[in-house]
Amino acid sequence: MTERLKLKTQGFCDIINITEKVSSVISKSKVQEGSVLVFVNGSTAGITTIEFEPGLESDLKKAFERLFPKSLEYAHNEKWGDGNGFSHVRASFLKPDLVIPIENGKILLGTWQQIVLVDFDNRPREREVIVSVK
Repeated sequence: MTERLKLKTQGFCDIINITEKVSSVISKSKVQEGSVLVFVNGSTAGITTIEFEPGLESDLKKAFERLFPKSLEYAHNEKWGDGNGFSHVRASFLKPDLVIPIENGKILLGTWQQIVLVDFDNRPREREVIVSVK
């Protein structure tokens, strides 16, 4: 079963917890043993897991800024003039997908682990996340 989630984001490292939405797709699928693929199409967003709480959310945003500052010169910006070179670089390091096992019809996440979409673009977007259960 594959379902597409539509999400409105604010960009600039907007972090959205999508765990419940993914779990809902798994429940609808009736799959008891298998895996779920969570994929965001687009080159300025990524998918990962974190403990979704305000302190770690802030830490993650600061870490991306330290590693891939918005203020650096990016060749992408020179070519396209859209100012989101940092967004593409950040997303390429996070990756667009995640595969998680399913057991007894439930997603196997750790106690404090949630699935998040991180939108790095330099403007609000409507994102599509594809959830495929097998």
